[in-house]
Amino acid sequence: MDRADFFEQVYQVVRLVPKGRVTSYGAIAQYLGARTASRMVGYAMNASHTAEPPVPAHRVVNRNGLLSGKHHFPSATAMQDALEKEGITIIDDQVQDFKTLFWDPNTELAL
Repeated sequence: MDRADFFEQVYQVVRLVPKGRVTSYGAIAQYLGARTASRMVGYAMNASHTAEPPVPAHRVVNRNGLLSGKHHFPSATAMQDALEKEGITIIDDQVQDFKTLFWDPNTELAL
């Protein structure tokens, strides 16, 4: 699979994450059958600002609920602002109640 195809598959998954929920780079990679490709999911998120339809990249955090990709947003607080607008509490760049808010495509999209 080439990079563009992988990125598009990532975007398709991220577009399914409901408002007020978050997922992780690793969960997306595992769902796509590429367990070791968490970093590639991050690269996809970094490039997602030009994707159509739009990709809610702010809903993708690291495995501990940290806003590790926040520096790729237009401002230092844009990722946090977008999550808080959806009702998610962020303290010190970390999603609060992460386990409850975590949306796992491996479970949610299971056939």
